[in-house]
Amino acid sequence: MKKAITAIIAVAIIALMALGYADAAAHRAHSGGGETEVDPQEIIFEHLGDAYGWEVPFNHSQRIPLPVIVRAQDGSWHAFMSNRLEEGAQYDGFQIAKGGDYNNKVVQVLPDGSQYRPIDLSITKNVAGIFIAALLVLLMVFKVRNWYKKNGMKAPRRFTASLELVVDFVYTDTIRPIMGKEAPKYAPYLLTAFFFILTMNLLGLIVIFPGGANLTGNLAVTAVLALLTFLVTNLTGTKHYWKEIFWPEVPTALKLPVPLMQIIELFGIFTKPIALMIRLFANMMGGHMVVIVFMLLIFIFGSMFGTAIGGVMTPLSVALSLFMLLLDVLVSFIQAYVFTILSTMFISMAHVHEHAE
Repeated sequence: MKKAITAIIAVAIIALMALGYADAAAHRAHSGGGETEVDPQEIIFEHLGDAYGWEVPFNHSQRIPLPVIVRAQDGSWHAFMSNRLEEGAQYDGFQIAKGGDYNNKVVQVLPDGSQYRPIDLSITKNVAGIFIAALLVLLMVFKVRNWYKKNGMKAPRRFTASLELVVDFVYTDTIRPIMGKEAPKYAPYLLTAFFFILTMNLLGLIVIFPGGANLTGNLAVTAVLALLTFLVTNLTGTKHYWKEIFWPEVPTALKLPVPLMQIIELFGIFTKPIALMIRLFANMMGGHMVVIVFMLLIFIFGSMFGTAIGGVMTPLSVALSLFMLLLDVLVSFIQAYVFTILSTMFISMAHVHEHAE
C-alpha cells in the first residue's frame, strides 16, 4: 500500500512539473499578444537561460527578486533588488538590456544614451540555485553524520538509509575498486561531486522554487566542475605520471627530434576535463530542451492549424513531456554517476607507479 501511495505521489509531482512547463510555455508563447507567432527558439533559450529574478509558476506577473550587485563606470558599487528593473524600468542609472550585445544583462545607461556593461557580481537565478544545491548537499551529509553520532553503528532508516545506500554504492562499487588503497583519500571529493551534480540535476527538473535553475545545462557550471577534477588529477599526480607525459615509454623516434608523443600526451591532459564538461552539459541541456519542445507542440500546431488542432495535441504533448521528465530523472542519476566514475578513473591514472612495482 505504501509503495502504491509513493508511486501516485511521484506521478503527481511529475505531472505538476509538466503542467508547470506547459504554463511557462503558454505564457511566453502569448506574452506578445494573441496573434503573435510562436518563436520556439526564443522561448527555449529564455527558459534555459539565467535571469535576475526567479519566475513564479502560474503567476507570471510576479518574480522572486534577487540581489543585483554592479560596479558602475565611475568605480562606485551599487546594490539593489532585481524587482526595481522589471519591465524595462531603470533604477540608479541601470536597466536590463533588451536586444543587442548585452541582451538580458544589466547595463548602465550613460548620459549620451549609450550602454556600459558594468562588472556584475549579482546573485542571479543560477548563482542562487548553486547555493541552494550546496546547502541541500550539506544537509544530507550532516543528516547521515548526526545519525551515526547519535545511534552508533545502528542501521539508519527511511531517507537516511537511502542516502547511506547511495554512498555505499558509489564508494564500494566504484571508487574503491578503481582507486584501491588511495580511495579514502579521494572519496570525499568524488562523493561530494556526485551528490552535488545529482542535486543540481534534480533541482533543474522542478519548475517551482527552489528548482527551475538550469545549472548543469549551463556550460560555465560544468566547466568549473571539470576544472576541479583537472586540478585534483594533475596537482596530485605521481612522478611516473608526469614522466609518461614528457618522456613516454615508446620508441625514441616518436619522441625525438619531433616531440610527437609529448604533444599527444599533453593534449590528452586537457581533452579529459573537456569531455567531462561537454558530456554533462549536453545531456542535461538536451533533456530540458526536449521537454520544452514537446510542450511547445501545443502552441506551434495551434498557431499553424487552429485552436482545435492545438487542443488535440495537448494530451499527446503532456504525455510525451511526462515520459521525458521521468526519463530525465534517470538521466540525472546516470550523468552524476558517469561524471564521478570518469573523475575517479582520471585521478587513478595520475597515480601510476613504475611497472616494476
